[in-house]
Amino acid sequence: MLNPFFLQGSKTEQGLIQDLINESIQIHGVDVYYLPRQYITKQTIIREVIESKFSNAYPIEAYIDTYEGYEGAGVLLSKFGIQPNTDITLIISKERYESYISPLIKNIPNIELSTRPKEGDLIWFPLGDRLFEIKFVEHETPFYQLQKTYVYNLKCELFRYQDEVIDTGIDVIDDNIEEYGYIETYNMIGIGSTATAITSIVNGGVRYVTVTNRGRGYTSTPEVIFGTSPTGETATGIATMIGGITDLCEPDDSLLRVQGVQLTNPGYGYTIAPTVSFYGGGGTGAEATSVIGDGIVGIVTLTSGGSGYAITPNITFVGIASTSAQAIAIMNNGSISEIRMINSGLGYTEPPTIIIDSPYSSGFGTYRYNEEVVGSASSMTARVRSWDATTLLLQLSNASGSFTPGELIVGQESGASYQIRQTNQILTTEQKEERNIKFDYFAQNDDVQIAANDIIDFSEINPFGTP
Repeated sequence: MLNPFFLQGSKTEQGLIQDLINESIQIHGVDVYYLPRQYITKQTIIREVIESKFSNAYPIEAYIDTYEGYEGAGVLLSKFGIQPNTDITLIISKERYESYISPLIKNIPNIELSTRPKEGDLIWFPLGDRLFEIKFVEHETPFYQLQKTYVYNLKCELFRYQDEVIDTGIDVIDDNIEEYGYIETYNMIGIGSTATAITSIVNGGVRYVTVTNRGRGYTSTPEVIFGTSPTGETATGIATMIGGITDLCEPDDSLLRVQGVQLTNPGYGYTIAPTVSFYGGGGTGAEATSVIGDGIVGIVTLTSGGSGYAITPNITFVGIASTSAQAIAIMNNGSISEIRMINSGLGYTEPPTIIIDSPYSSGFGTYRYNEEVVGSASSMTARVRSWDATTLLLQLSNASGSFTPGELIVGQESGASYQIRQTNQILTTEQKEERNIKFDYFAQNDDVQIAANDIIDFSEINPFGTP
């Protein structure tokens, strides 16, 4: 039995040591931020974290228990790409954490442990402007001096971003993940303008073209050639193509066939319907016939291509005619670049008025960094990475699915609302290289899979031999 006359650690002695440790850390340490993890969803079987966020940050002093630089394996070059393996050990006061941070986070939703630092929480380290994830918390070093422990040793590893939401409201912390993760760029619509066009009427022009044989084997669009007008102007048009059709004559579904002809000039002065032939494109066999008429719509001239169109607008010809004209708009980056005729109509005595639908033009507000946005039609969600009010470019990440072209993207905090102009952007070589550079931070899974398929291709019926 211990000698009752020697206390081996009174409250006052323990308090003295704790005060000395606190003062030592405050003298020789650095100010860091502690970010508790909020668990949103987990796997029910193995309790794997699916979704989490960090919305709070608390300053606390910490002593760097790493002497000559970062610990760990350093930067490794592996088959999964370049991976930084940087570790650091930080010491924080147990009393400071329990009296300052613990009371502040215990009532925050989805905080599973508030009485001590927990694995999975983050530390923002100011000297390198980096986020570290706590991998292990050692609370018994030094080992019960005067029958008590006084510090937490935090074994931390450089944080690897995996679509967590980091929105603490502190810019130096939040901007650490601004360029990480998969980011999609959307062209949005602000204040648009309606396109306008004029036309004339002609006699003896081509009303429409009917394809009687689609042909086969085309690798590109063939040129459409009309028979020459004897007394006026020869018609011109552009072929539209269709793919994915296979039969006994064409087993290759990657090759194209002629679907139709859009008129860019109906011509005039024809007394009989001109012949229609197709030249080039790598295929054969396409055939078509034309129909002519008087009092038809001639060449359509754009007086303004408009702006802010998210989808192709409807075009209406207003005038007295036995058959109304029909046309289609060709779009280019939210504006109309050309109007082509599908049917030039019949029996117009005066040039019709061309009415083009107006674009959506009531976008407003300013998106906030990291706020959640929701698609008005798809109900998909994402997080704002950047918003340029001048170019109307919106960058989103953490998307729950695909947004629908033309739908509104509404900010849940800012109330900003703009319409998507387009989502299926064709990236230039420079944009692809820039995107690939951003992705070098992560595992290069696609490259690994492509290389592996050269060895064993599991899309084959028998990947281990000849079928």
